[in-house]
Amino acid sequence: MSGLAVAGLGFGAMLVLIALRAPVGLSMLVVGAVGYTHLSSWQALFAYMKVNPYYQFANYTLSVIPLFILMGALAEQSGMARDLFSAARSLVGHIRGGLALAVLGACTVFGAICGSSVATTATFGRAALPELRRYGYDPGFATATIAIGGVVDLLIPPSIILVVYAIATEQNIAKLFMAALLPGLLAVAFYAVVIAVVVRRNPEIAPIQDRSGWGQRGAAVLLTLPAIVVLSLVIGGIYGGIFTPTEAAAVGTIAMLAIGLLQRRLGWPEVKESMRQTAQTAGMIFIILLGAEVFDAFLALSQLPSKAAELVAQSGLPPYAIMALLMLFYILLGAVMDELAMILLTLPVFFPVVQALDFGMPVEEVGIWFGILVLMVVGIGLTAPPIGLNVFVVSAIAKDVPIHRTYRAILPFIAADVVKIGLLIAFPGLALWLVRLLS
Repeated sequence: MSGLAVAGLGFGAMLVLIALRAPVGLSMLVVGAVGYTHLSSWQALFAYMKVNPYYQFANYTLSVIPLFILMGALAEQSGMARDLFSAARSLVGHIRGGLALAVLGACTVFGAICGSSVATTATFGRAALPELRRYGYDPGFATATIAIGGVVDLLIPPSIILVVYAIATEQNIAKLFMAALLPGLLAVAFYAVVIAVVVRRNPEIAPIQDRSGWGQRGAAVLLTLPAIVVLSLVIGGIYGGIFTPTEAAAVGTIAMLAIGLLQRRLGWPEVKESMRQTAQTAGMIFIILLGAEVFDAFLALSQLPSKAAELVAQSGLPPYAIMALLMLFYILLGAVMDELAMILLTLPVFFPVVQALDFGMPVEEVGIWFGILVLMVVGIGLTAPPIGLNVFVVSAIAKDVPIHRTYRAILPFIAADVVKIGLLIAFPGLALWLVRLLS
């Protein structure tokens, strides 16, 4: 049996295991190990496992993942998300759809601190959903807004998914963060427009609230100062060249802990819970990374990535058409697969293909641009039916809201995402402008 046939069977077996609810990391690890052994030998697999996983996890860059997760967990435990939402509500709550815009704005700021889309969705599901329901917002629209708010967290750096992409493709994390900022803000603008259009067409789903007084607004805004301080340290330090992303994550974590202790919002129970959440989430990510490493080695032995790159190069299709087809495939795959697994599973095949295409820009810029496009598509996968993880998270909190109502309310946001991806494919400078300016 040829290596390509073995690779095809491996993909099929792994998808079957995932469909049977086996953990994603374990599925990739088992299939990768069996495939590697079939194409080589058990001795070669043991020699590989003895060396490569150690060097992968001894990588200093990987420490950025648990640090950003811990920073986000401390922010959640300290009630920072609630403060951000209260401030945004006092500023724009009197506008039709203002509470939905408040969720969007609060998630944007919180996303620059947390880095985890699912954590942001769960946090604002607890902090904002009761307020949206109390003020008469349509339940489906309310849950959809919170799920979309979690996607904003994915797009605004620092993003855990973007860090994983950088490690998997050996790209510069700081440059990827720079490239993600403008597309992330563009996504926020698109979502805000969608909210404005939807509530204008259906005013009953978002009743107007009473205007807050200036004193109430000032007090609410003051509560956001800790978030602004941490945000300035992390993002300003990275973009200003003061910190590496890993150093910025460490500084942000210490600052978040210090602020929480000074405000007396963090005690030992909250710190312990933050550490537990960090260990659980980081452990899950690292197991997936290990499985992906073994599965990638199996694919390399099968020669599937190089053969795929050759096939695409000989197809005669324009590079931008190939990129559009890859994005369409990612959208379809993201609707049925976990976003982290999707990225780690496809990058060994797709990344060499993209690198081999001529887009009229340096190879490094192509890698960065492709990473931002993948990040955008992952955002669709987090909310699109039938497996939108953010939708599942918010539905677990709002048990009385049928999930189909949330999916129906999310469709206009997904349409905006498709337009946004089209713009980024047509105009790579949207992602590369800041990188070129600051490099």
